[in-house]
Amino acid sequence: MRVLSVVGARPQFVKLAPIDKALRRAGIEHVIVHTGQHYDPMLSDVFFRDLGISAPAEHLGIGSGSHGKQTGAMMGALDGVYAKHQPDLVLVYGDTNSTLAAAICAAKMHIPLAHLEAGLRSFNRRMPEEHNRVLTDHASDMLFTPTTVGAQHLANEGITEGVVITGDVMTDVLYETRDMVAGAPSPFKDSLGLADGSYSVATIHRAENTDDPERLSEIIESLGRVDHPVVVLAHPRLLAKAEDFGISLNQGNLQAHASVSYPELVSAVLHSRGVITDSGGLQKEAFLLRVPCTTVRPETEWVETVELGWNILVEPGKALTEAASRPHPAATDAEPYGDGHAAQAVVAALLAHS
Repeated sequence: MRVLSVVGARPQFVKLAPIDKALRRAGIEHVIVHTGQHYDPMLSDVFFRDLGISAPAEHLGIGSGSHGKQTGAMMGALDGVYAKHQPDLVLVYGDTNSTLAAAICAAKMHIPLAHLEAGLRSFNRRMPEEHNRVLTDHASDMLFTPTTVGAQHLANEGITEGVVITGDVMTDVLYETRDMVAGAPSPFKDSLGLADGSYSVATIHRAENTDDPERLSEIIESLGRVDHPVVVLAHPRLLAKAEDFGISLNQGNLQAHASVSYPELVSAVLHSRGVITDSGGLQKEAFLLRVPCTTVRPETEWVETVELGWNILVEPGKALTEAASRPHPAATDAEPYGDGHAAQAVVAALLAHS
């Protein structure tokens, strides 16, 4: 059996890591195709090295561009890649343009398609990711959903065949990475002189937060007013937009820091007092590490983090500043995202389907 995985962005590399290891353990041939959607080394190459992922067989080098141009360029390249490698199944991850492009090409070429992280919904059709995940789900033959909520979303859209609740593969790699960095100091202890539990980690990168100069300015000013140090990791989109709009990322209690590797990010969050983000993956990672999260979005796909009291959705301004300073929520031993063995469940389902 030959499985071809298509990935292109940081969250997908994290999800890919446990799948790649589980496929290799099962003796399944695994071909990895990197679209090049994320081309910054700190958002791409370093993940393959740090997470022990097999080297990509193909690197398309697509790079940035508008949604249409980027997705179209990927599709144009993937037709030839699929023809060359003749996969028995294409596996796509999450909700990026790489996901949608790979899904459309597989469907058009009548290659069985599996979607990892199926069934997530924000119900915000202004998000390009929402269109990507919905369209991919409806093109897929196998749908690996991390939660019972995801399975219900699919059922509500008439999709019940091929749905498997696996738990979340990001739980697998997060727990492995957490154990690996246990006992290591925070990367901000030496670089910024910040004591454990004294700071929050922030990431802001979504277009709805960065492309409007007034909204981005308000977010940055709100972060600067938090009552403790906030370290914002400088995503390329954030850096570019802040420079275009003349917004300083170092103001008040806010200080910018270069992007870090995934193990360093996990270590930084473990030693922090909180996370402030608009990232879907980091919301969930904060919950799994039992660190309070403040999400600068009106909705989330990971509703369990909110329902359990570990995540608060806010708009920029006073609500953001106050939420980021709140105390720890009540402890919980809930495991809505699985126990760290999701990749094994995915591979078992693939073998049963073959």
